[in-house]
Amino acid sequence: MREYLLTLCVTAAVTYLLTGPVRKFAIVAGAMPQIRARDVHREPTPRLGGIAMFGGLCAGLLVASGLTNIGVLFTLSDEPRALLSGATLIWLLGVLDDKWGVDALVKLGGQTIAAGVMVYQGLTILWLPVPGVGNVALTPLQGTLLTVALVLLTINAVNFVDGLDGLAAGMVGIAAAAFFMYAYRIWYGYGIEAAAPATLFAAVLLGMCLGFMPHNMHPARIFMGDSGSMLIGLVLAAGAVSITGQVDPDLIVTEAGSESTAVRGQVPLYMPLLLLPLTIIAVPMMDLLLAVVRRTWKGQSPFAADRGHLHHRLLEIGHSHSRAVLIMYFWSALIAFGAVAFSVQASSLVIVLVVVALCAVGLVILLMPRFTPHVPAWAQALVPPRYRRPVAENAEHADEGPADADSASGPDPESGPSRGAAEEESREPALAGLHGATAIGGRRHGLNDRG
Repeated sequence: MREYLLTLCVTAAVTYLLTGPVRKFAIVAGAMPQIRARDVHREPTPRLGGIAMFGGLCAGLLVASGLTNIGVLFTLSDEPRALLSGATLIWLLGVLDDKWGVDALVKLGGQTIAAGVMVYQGLTILWLPVPGVGNVALTPLQGTLLTVALVLLTINAVNFVDGLDGLAAGMVGIAAAAFFMYAYRIWYGYGIEAAAPATLFAAVLLGMCLGFMPHNMHPARIFMGDSGSMLIGLVLAAGAVSITGQVDPDLIVTEAGSESTAVRGQVPLYMPLLLLPLTIIAVPMMDLLLAVVRRTWKGQSPFAADRGHLHHRLLEIGHSHSRAVLIMYFWSALIAFGAVAFSVQASSLVIVLVVVALCAVGLVILLMPRFTPHVPAWAQALVPPRYRRPVAENAEHADEGPADADSASGPDPESGPSRGAAEEESREPALAGLHGATAIGGRRHGLNDRG
């Protein structure tokens, strides 16, 4: 555990220290695109944060290769080398996209090549454990297709969810923490060395996200861009492929004592991986599927950008930027860590009740902006500011008071001649002022139009 924690800390530190210089480089290089219609931020912000994250990845793998226990992986397995090769290709593709822009189909082709490189070097799914059936061995073609599909889906799911400050880094960091806990349990608890690469990938990925988040939280000083979102998506997919296709379930059967116990222990991880990594990146994957359905239904390309993602909808119903990010964090953590807890105690009713209770709390928080509590004026101080009575209502009541006071202190309304004379005398200056204000307003409007 200490070596994994050391690798995590080195990765986080290098990523954090590199992000500042990378930001200055991105500004000088002109990697600050103009604000688009679907963007949430108000000022142009530099991208290319993926450069710092890639530097953290390389530093983490370099340190791990020199450690006593983890360093053995680099001689016994080709998976770290396969990850670095695929990550380099996807990072270069992302850098080109952040600086000059790359067509969606070209980007998809580059992602496929990066996944194929990892498969060629041995990072592939060899078999799938199916409860009630046993181990299902895959042909090389089946393993390659399934691996490439899993990598592509994970990369694009993370890329799609990267729409708010700190959202993608935080959600992937949560998924990496849950994945690390499960992979380390298989490696240390069952003594299966084949799970060590996945544990290393999760530790490095968590360090990358933790090191980048201080620079990326709202208001963000730099964006990770496609060079960062596709990179962390690929690393997450590599860990999932490694532990799914490389760990022999028969070893878990031997350690668990019975096949039923082993299958029950594998269900929370392996079955969701068969269902497009639902437990690890459930929220990004759901956002990806909804986006594809929504755009296809409208007759658009599935890769056409819009403002219909889950985080955009949270902003539309009234949540602030920070609260929308925290809500997405909450649901990601609930699903990911709920699956990990279920894998430890699959028959525990307490876990189910806790998850249900947290889901209820999450729904209440999610729907809060839809309901404004009716609180008397004397209790307004006890209500959060965003749920207090609108200022317009208070201003309206305030305007009514002085008006009544003026009418009470003025002349009698029934004194017709004096009131009519006063109105006639005040009408001409008022009309003159109105015409003057209209002229000034017209000139200002004209300046605004020209500006």
